[in-house]
Amino acid sequence: MVLYGLGITIGAGIYVLLGSVAGHAGLYTPISFLLASLMAGFTAFSFAELAGRYPRSAGEALFAFHGFGRRWLAVTVGLLMTGAVIISGGAIVRGFTGYLQTVVTAPEWLIIIALILVLGLIAAWGIMQSVIVAALLTVIELAGLLLVIAVGADALGDIPARAAELLPPFEMTAWSGILSGSVLAFFAFLGFESMVNVAEEVKDVRRNLPRAIIITLGITTALYVTLSLIAVLVVVPATLAEQKAPLAYLFETAIGREIPALRIIGAISALNGVFIEIIVAARILYGLSNEKWLPRHLSHVHPRTQTPLVSTALVVIAMLLFALFVPIAALAEATAMITLTVFATANLALIMIKRREAPPHGGLVVPVWVPLAGFLISAAFVVLEMINRLSG
Repeated sequence: MVLYGLGITIGAGIYVLLGSVAGHAGLYTPISFLLASLMAGFTAFSFAELAGRYPRSAGEALFAFHGFGRRWLAVTVGLLMTGAVIISGGAIVRGFTGYLQTVVTAPEWLIIIALILVLGLIAAWGIMQSVIVAALLTVIELAGLLLVIAVGADALGDIPARAAELLPPFEMTAWSGILSGSVLAFFAFLGFESMVNVAEEVKDVRRNLPRAIIITLGITTALYVTLSLIAVLVVVPATLAEQKAPLAYLFETAIGREIPALRIIGAISALNGVFIEIIVAARILYGLSNEKWLPRHLSHVHPRTQTPLVSTALVVIAMLLFALFVPIAALAEATAMITLTVFATANLALIMIKRREAPPHGGLVVPVWVPLAGFLISAAFVVLEMINRLSG
C-alpha cells in the first residue's frame, strides 16, 4: 500500500513541480515543501482516521454520507472524485504524449488511445497483478529520486557554510515567495486520498491502511525536502525554474553530462500515475454502485479477474474522451478545484462524525483540531483557485 501511495503521489509531483516551486521560493524552496507537507498532513491524517472507520471503496462518498447523512451529497462527492481522477489521468496522458512524440513518430490521438487502452487492460487483469505492476513502476520512480540524491549528496556538505542563505528572514517579501511556493508544492503531496478507494482489497485494513497513508506522507516529505535542498545548492533557482524537466536538469548538472535515463524515469512516473488513477476511479464507481447509489452493473465483479470490469471500461472510455478533446490547462484546473472541494467536505464530515460517534476500536484517532485545520486550509485553497481563475 505504501508503494501504491508513493506511485500516485510521486507520479503527480516532484518530477514536474520542483522548478515551479523554485521560481517562487528561490533558495527557500525546501521550506516551501516542508510547509506544504504540513498543510497536506492535516487532511492526510483525517483521511487516515476516516479510512479506519469506513474501510470500503468510494471512501470520500461514504465519509460525506456518514458526516452529513445526505445520500445526494455522498453521490455528488463520489462522482466529483471520479471526475477529478479521470480528468487528472487525461491531463497526464496529454502531457506524456508530447514527450513521447519526440521519440516515436505517430499521431497524438493514436498514442493516447494506445496508452490508455493498454493501461486499462492491465487494470482489468486483476488487482494483485495491477498492484505488482504499479509497485514495480514505483520502485523505478524511487530509484530515479534516490539516484539524484546520491549524485548531489556532496552538496549537502555546504549547508553549514550557506545556512544563512537558506534560512529566510522575518520579512514579508521572503515569506510571500515561500507561501506562493507552498501552494504549488501542496499538489505534489496529493495521492493519499486515492489510497482509501482500494480499502476492500487491503488485508487487515483498519490497521494497515491508516499506517500506509501516514508512512507515504512521511517518505514523500523526506524525499521532497532532501531533493529540493540539493537542487537549490547545486543549481541557481531561477535557472531551475526555466526547465521543463527540472530533476533531469539537476541530475545532469551534478554529474556533468546529459543522460536521458532520468527523463525516461520521469515519463514512467507519469504513466504509473495514470495507471493507478484508472484503478482508483473504477473502485469509486464500484463502491457507489455497491451502496446502491448507482446502477448495479457498475459493481459487477468478474469471477476470474475479481475486478469491476464494467466500471473499469467506463473509466477508460471517459479518460479517452477527456484526453482527446479537452485542453490540458482546463483539465489541470478542474482537477485542482474538485480535489480541494472534496478535501474540505471530508474534513468537515470527520468533525461532524466525531461529535456523534464514539472513537473506533483499534483505528487511528486524531484530535478534532486536525480536521478543522484541514478544512480551513482546503477551503482557503479553493478560494485562492477561484480568485486566480477570475483574475486570469
